[in-house]
Amino acid sequence: MVALSELEIFCSRPHAPTRRVALGVRSLPCDPSPGYGGVLLGGVVARFVADIDPEMIADLEALTRELEAGKRVSQPRLRFRLQVDTVGLTAVTHRLVGNGESLAFEFDDHGAPEQQILGAAYAAGALAPQLRRPVMAIIRRAISWGGPVGPELIASLSGFRGGIAGSRSAVGDPVKWALERLGFARESLSPSSRDVQRNYRERLREVHPDHGAEVAGAAQRIAELSEARRILIGR
Repeated sequence: MVALSELEIFCSRPHAPTRRVALGVRSLPCDPSPGYGGVLLGGVVARFVADIDPEMIADLEALTRELEAGKRVSQPRLRFRLQVDTVGLTAVTHRLVGNGESLAFEFDDHGAPEQQILGAAYAAGALAPQLRRPVMAIIRRAISWGGPVGPELIASLSGFRGGIAGSRSAVGDPVKWALERLGFARESLSPSSRDVQRNYRERLREVHPDHGAEVAGAAQRIAELSEARRILIGR
């Protein structure tokens, strides 16, 4: 098991006189977007958003847009104040881990859910501008997530469609994954649309039961080929 991304958040204790949150160590690779880091930040939000007051959702969405635009953020937000000093605060750590091609979240449930969500949002806001915008879009997608916090969420946050599982290689570099799925691993990194369509049709014949392939797993293999084509040529 290897940690692919990590977010440390410092939280004030439940009965502390002031409500505070601070950011700690962050390992959030987000290039190519959303990367393991963007998926982790979205996962943290999706995990804890159901536990906050629904009336806070509008302020949370507004906060993501302020951070995305690089604006100065008024405090407190979601009833907690952001600070730099971590003295007197308790550290919690969330991770996205990989075991072979499988991905999974490891969440630390200590601290208030608002603190976890704010930590994820502020960490996204600290990213470079070219990475901040797509990751904030991931966080807003996570706010409205209503399903289980597992492989389906990872695939959705990664931008995969049609029920494609979010494997480690696919999330880490979707274009590379798509190229390999369609047989371009040793060819040009910029195949033409015609070449993509050609390889798609060839691979489709290889995996389709109508052409003698195994029925078991055929639907998933076909869906992966279709998703790989979409990634490379946008349809």
